[in-house]
Amino acid sequence: MYYQLYELNHASLQPIRAYADSVRLLYTNPLNPFSHTPWGRSVAAMAELFERTTRRYGKPRFELPTTTVDWKTVAVTEKIAWSRPFCNLIHFERQLPSNRRRDPKLLIVAPMSGHYATLLRGTVEAMLPHADVYITDWTDARMVPVSEGKFDLDDYIDYVIDMLHALGPDTHVMAVCQPSVPVLAAAAIMEARGDRFAPSTMTLMGGPIDTRRNPTAVNTLAEEKGIDWFRDNVIMQVPWPNPGFMRDVYPGFLQLSGFMGMNLDRHIIAHKDFFMHLVKNDGDNAEKHRDFYDEYLAVMDLTAEFYLQTVDTVFVRHALPKGEMKHRGEPVDPSAIRNVALLTVEGENDDISGVGQTQAAHNLCVNIPADMRAHYLQPAVGHYGVFNGSRFRSEIVPRIVDFISSYGRESRVPLKPRIVHTAKA
Repeated sequence: MYYQLYELNHASLQPIRAYADSVRLLYTNPLNPFSHTPWGRSVAAMAELFERTTRRYGKPRFELPTTTVDWKTVAVTEKIAWSRPFCNLIHFERQLPSNRRRDPKLLIVAPMSGHYATLLRGTVEAMLPHADVYITDWTDARMVPVSEGKFDLDDYIDYVIDMLHALGPDTHVMAVCQPSVPVLAAAAIMEARGDRFAPSTMTLMGGPIDTRRNPTAVNTLAEEKGIDWFRDNVIMQVPWPNPGFMRDVYPGFLQLSGFMGMNLDRHIIAHKDFFMHLVKNDGDNAEKHRDFYDEYLAVMDLTAEFYLQTVDTVFVRHALPKGEMKHRGEPVDPSAIRNVALLTVEGENDDISGVGQTQAAHNLCVNIPADMRAHYLQPAVGHYGVFNGSRFRSEIVPRIVDFISSYGRESRVPLKPRIVHTAKA
């Protein structure tokens, strides 16, 4: 019912949004003498602020037409390399000379946690000069018909394994935030099966491997409420006329309210500053605000089964670090990983995945040799800074590139026989 009311409210505001946008256009038109006065700019600013805060933001685009390789600008083309109902695998194909040495294949697994994969635009952009980049483009659950079936954490792991098979041997995988757990699980399952398509390296960034370590407000909320509370309070059915009509989901607008509520004062100040930038005709800062919130306010629905299984497995039961996680009845044993080099990256000020939660992967993957693992704690960055921003580009990316280039399958010794030790919780 709440989802239907949300849709009704959004539809009822459409005429007012259209009127506000007309007012904005009128008072920003240079032919209107009031557009050159503080009063006129204030009217335009109020109209734009209203329109933006009541708008539904569509899926953004990557818009990465070029990159720089070997100090030369080359064209980049987006292509769908693999597709399933709940995900497309996007390949950023660079137009390089055919005789050039191949760069490593990098699969970036984007979080399925409310925002679109374009949240990692900066991550992709930073890696394009160094790797042949692919990224998971998860589908908004409200756009997937019920006839396509369900999608849960087990399906997510299967998708990762299938994508690694599609990309072939000597692929490197990078998991940003939420997918750290399913990516680690996928690597463990593939290694236990002796799968030759297991990744060469695995980079886990700001992920909740063990949320018992340095728990954040997000972790504490999940553990205190329990899975039944989430099932009763945040799961809703997609309303008509969306393609996913009647599908049980965790709606994007609820997720967004949670994101905003964590730092509400910061968002209020940002919008107040945006208004003042418009009044003062400070176009550069106003455009930065638009760019950020165009991305931040674009959210997608998650399937109920995926969301609930993830909350229960990762945040309530801590199944992976306790050695209790299973994939379709098969135990997930991180100690089976012995040939996949492991790099973990954390942010000093991360308020989503606390310091130590991602590093915990090293305690679970006991059979990875010491010379095939590394951990890096980036000073003075929060969660977003782990995968985006100036410090990410200047300090984290070089470490990832060096790690990947050091542990490509071609430069490695033959696979080691499996030796299993019991991982400690």
